[in-house]
Amino acid sequence: MSKKNLWLLSAGVVALAGSVSHVQAQETAVQDVADEENVIIVTATRRASPLSDVPIAVSAVTAQAMQNSGASDIRTLNQLAPSLLVSSTGSEANASARIRGIGTVGDNPGLESSVAVFIDGVYRSRTGAGLNELGEIERVEVLRGPQGTLFGRNASAGLINVVSKAPEFELGGKAEITYGNYDYWRLAGRITGPVSDKLALSLDGVWSKRDGFFDLVDASGDKVGETNDRDRYFVRGQALFEPNDALSIRLIGDYTNRDESCCGAAYIETRERLPVAGGGYSTAPFNRIAAILAGQGSVFPADPYDRNLTITPGRDYVSKVKDWGVSGEVNYDLGGTKLTSITAYRDYKSQDYGDYDYSGADLLYRDSNTYRQFRTFTQELRAQGSAFNDVLDWLVGGYYAHEKLTLEDNIVFGADYGRFAACRLMAGAGANSNLTAQQLAACGSGLATGALITGTEAQLNAGLINAGVPALQAGAISAGLGNGLRALAAIPSGSGDVSSVYRQKSENWALFTHNIIHITKQIDLTLGLRYTHESKRFSADFNNNNATCAALQGSSLPTLATNPALGSAAALAGGILTLGCLGNSSTGLNALNLNDRISDGELSGTAVLSWKPVDELLVYGSYSKGYKAGGYNLDRFQLGSTGLNPVPAVFAPRSNADVTSLRFAAEKVDAFEIGLKYTQPKWSANIAAFRQEFKNFQLNTFNGTSFVVQNINGCDGALSAGRTCASDDVGPGLISQGVELELAATPARNVRVAGGFTYARAKFANRLVGSSSGAVPLDPALFLLPGSINSQAPEVVTTVSASWTPELGSNGLSALFYIDGRMTSDFNTGSDLFPEKRQNGFAVFNARVGLRGPQQRWAVEFWGQNIFNQDYTQVAFSSPLQSSSPGTSTTGQFAQGAPMANQLISAYLAEPRTYGITLRGSF
Repeated sequence: MSKKNLWLLSAGVVALAGSVSHVQAQETAVQDVADEENVIIVTATRRASPLSDVPIAVSAVTAQAMQNSGASDIRTLNQLAPSLLVSSTGSEANASARIRGIGTVGDNPGLESSVAVFIDGVYRSRTGAGLNELGEIERVEVLRGPQGTLFGRNASAGLINVVSKAPEFELGGKAEITYGNYDYWRLAGRITGPVSDKLALSLDGVWSKRDGFFDLVDASGDKVGETNDRDRYFVRGQALFEPNDALSIRLIGDYTNRDESCCGAAYIETRERLPVAGGGYSTAPFNRIAAILAGQGSVFPADPYDRNLTITPGRDYVSKVKDWGVSGEVNYDLGGTKLTSITAYRDYKSQDYGDYDYSGADLLYRDSNTYRQFRTFTQELRAQGSAFNDVLDWLVGGYYAHEKLTLEDNIVFGADYGRFAACRLMAGAGANSNLTAQQLAACGSGLATGALITGTEAQLNAGLINAGVPALQAGAISAGLGNGLRALAAIPSGSGDVSSVYRQKSENWALFTHNIIHITKQIDLTLGLRYTHESKRFSADFNNNNATCAALQGSSLPTLATNPALGSAAALAGGILTLGCLGNSSTGLNALNLNDRISDGELSGTAVLSWKPVDELLVYGSYSKGYKAGGYNLDRFQLGSTGLNPVPAVFAPRSNADVTSLRFAAEKVDAFEIGLKYTQPKWSANIAAFRQEFKNFQLNTFNGTSFVVQNINGCDGALSAGRTCASDDVGPGLISQGVELELAATPARNVRVAGGFTYARAKFANRLVGSSSGAVPLDPALFLLPGSINSQAPEVVTTVSASWTPELGSNGLSALFYIDGRMTSDFNTGSDLFPEKRQNGFAVFNARVGLRGPQQRWAVEFWGQNIFNQDYTQVAFSSPLQSSSPGTSTTGQFAQGAPMANQLISAYLAEPRTYGITLRGSF
């Protein structure tokens, strides 16, 4: 039996047995009476309804479930919701969320996630906002599939809805203190109570601090620092004003501050591989890129999970976040109609800078002026009620959002970059390098750069230049290349961006309606429709001081690089230009101003037919259409790129005409689902089967030099010679389909067990193009996508949980025994699907044991996260510039005749085992 089939069988058996899985929809606060019916109320349809009556796939994770699992942000929901996967990447201010294998990588701020995040009804435009501390919550709802009616744009794959705990009209409070390994401290508290019989207040806050998970070491292995630490606090104040039974006003203000060192990445692939006849590959004696870097102080540990990193001294990772906002929710009951208004303003700013090449060599870094800021105002207004003797449950509403995005992203050359770039070119891109590992290390260190450049000139004159080139011209070419290599090697530290600033203003408004028609007492028809209009204004200002690039542009290199008859000489000239300008002409980028605007409108909606033949059973079928706005790729390296030419000519001046190359279109999805929910007082089961067809799927991948953003569509027929197809032949580019099973039971007093199983196959079409017109080919960097499974999309996931809370005598004491786990099949963690970025299947378990006082007024709990210390990768990526052929140097190219693969691969590793003790008290 194959490993994949074994996963399917074992996961299915575990889920059906119901002995384990996520503590989600059916887990509530642990109660003393086991046979008492538990009813979870959710607001997934903007109405307070029992979970068992909601005809959509939704998981509701309660506060007790999160507390047992140790969850303090949305990333730890992975343990509790099998269809959800949240990963953090280059900064914990960023995140990638997937539901049913669909989502958006979060490092490029121009893209909003396909999985929307709402906190207390307020839309958070980037998933990373949910990686902050959540404070005291009531529950978290995970809505699976497109939510294109009530929640509107940017929820094409699903939605995470966080509901915080409201103020109470009874004085109460709680506090907890936690200490764990890595010198982890966490203090949390809440106080709530009435000011009068009409006004209640609450204040809750969290402070946490922890040492880093990675040690920074020098070339000799001595520790010089650490990274991926934690130093943050969060505070939220609320006021609930209820002057009468008809009116309720809830005001919320919160502030988050983070000042941390984040995020380091470890090398997980440093070999150079060569294809072998008949398939497979062999390993070369050394990786020529790694050899150059070794000469510049880089260290490549044998085991990345030793968590020892070497970076450039003085280029420590810095991550600072200030996130604050205010919101007001007003509910007014007019008798037959209820009005709801949610008004909010948020200001989110993060600074993430430091070593950009993730190595001990000083190649590239982001300077301290780098930051991203989102200022967002939103207003939602809804009216709902019933008509025709309660036959119709109607809802209409409107939504408005205005956001200002500012990004300053300054990438600067380090002291080692020039020598590295020159040595990289001289090492070649063929099956074998003409230089030894020792020579390359000497080249990188600068001891032999001049001699090697002279040697390269001699090799070119000896025959690497086409034989038909006259001798005098060959000499001129050789001199031009030699001078170019010398100039490249001498690029001074600090060259690069002086100020690269992007600004984007987006405005969104929508009108929507969502209506439930009670055809009979057992049959309901839900019809929803939304019109969304989106407009975005884009501007950018670039300033660059790379004088070396300007000198190279004024030399003979541009002419050499455009003459294909010169063979390897032309390729080398082009390489000098590319690496000297880092993908773009500094002449074209200096004092370059861009302006553009896009506008789009779209209808989305849903139709659901549900049937309750008996009170315990709900059967439903649905169709939904989802929509996610288009926008701009905020990466200057893609200016002037197209699907045919992913890297623009580096000597061509950039202009405002190139701004269209940064656009990407709106993502759209048609989704179909059938489901069944069966609920008994002591057990329940939910089953859903789904199919989701995505057009213009917004894919973002880092190719080692830049972020490539492209819409992905499929073609039903064969592709033309230019890799395009007719517009009437274009269909979905990505289809996710599968089944989900959730079980929960209370088989005995004080015992809860639950089980969840998801099989989701998120697969790209066999023939892909880059636009819905079919006229834009797939970017060559994405050549592995056709017919493959999407990244961050394990086909099989089983989540597991069980809790036992036995009473200890008659004095009110009780114990807690809890365990949960997530078992995941193999998946690829890189958007370009390089085989080197594949993560094998793994399992992660958390556990908690505690003693609690009467009515849980106090508790002592011992806990462990990732208790078996499972090593796995969150996201792998191509190390910046660290290959002979960036973006394509992978064993996945061997079938196409590639001579070798030597791309270094780095990864953001998941957290190791943590453990500690928590003391908790309340009144």
